[in-house]
Amino acid sequence: MRFLPHRRRFRDLSEKEVLALAISSEEDDARIYRMYAERLRPEYPASARVFDGMAQEEDGHRRRLIDLFAARFGQVIPLLRREHVAGFHQRRPHWQAETMSLEAIRSEAREMERAAERFYREAARRCSDADTRRLLGDLAAEEAQHEGTAGALEAAHLPEEVRATEDDSAQRQFVLTWVQPGLAGLMDGSVSTLAPIFATAFATQDTWTTFLVGLAASVGAGISMGFTEAASDDGELSGRGAPWKRGLASGVMTTLGGLGHALPYLIPHFTTATAIAIVVVFIELWAIAWIQNRYMETPFLRATFQVVLGGALVFAAGALIGSG
Repeated sequence: MRFLPHRRRFRDLSEKEVLALAISSEEDDARIYRMYAERLRPEYPASARVFDGMAQEEDGHRRRLIDLFAARFGQVIPLLRREHVAGFHQRRPHWQAETMSLEAIRSEAREMERAAERFYREAARRCSDADTRRLLGDLAAEEAQHEGTAGALEAAHLPEEVRATEDDSAQRQFVLTWVQPGLAGLMDGSVSTLAPIFATAFATQDTWTTFLVGLAASVGAGISMGFTEAASDDGELSGRGAPWKRGLASGVMTTLGGLGHALPYLIPHFTTATAIAIVVVFIELWAIAWIQNRYMETPFLRATFQVVLGGALVFAAGALIGSG
């Protein structure tokens, strides 16, 4: 590949290099599974044991590959890794894995097994040595069966009631870390900016000025809410998650909540812009009510009454002040 001159193409690798690449890949995958296990162990010990078992499976593959390599090519294994081969399947950096949810980790592990199967099938097809081709074909079949192996490990370490408990815990953590701060930010951004935006709109009937006021109010509120959420609780005792995650969720959603009904004022025609902004406000309020019902288990009618009534009062205050 001309734009990646430092990488080899897979079809140009020798059988010695293919085996070296397979060995390093198995080492990496075992290390990743152990990292997942350590990441999950404090909160999801049963799932951690599943990944411990999968790491042991990868260790077994690595030993078989090394034995074959030593028999064919000697004791010195060339350093060849995924990043040295163009188009080879990549793995997430460890700092991304540290923030992944339980279900995201499970999904990533399934994709790792599928990618390993594809690699071994292609590698076996390109090898002419009978022993090498046999081993690579066997490993491809085993990687294809790993979903079943993972199922057996889950049956041993993760019975249905334990998995349900862990899934519920993961869902609660998601709500506490992302949904709750994000919902608070969306409510604050959508409702608190109504008064300044519509007061400016009705007072000046200048769409550009209204947009600038809305932009300033939205960004300012987002920064304020983000820092307030992050500084209010370090998450250690409450279990609500990392402060930066909650601050990010709150700040971004606050800004978006305000920008939703500020952006229509980029339209130069005042009446059209205001009509669209009002429609956007109602969409935002209904979205807030839906999120409350979906994730916070608030009865939909009560959530709708609270949010729509509050938004209507703030909108009316802004319109009256701007028209006065």
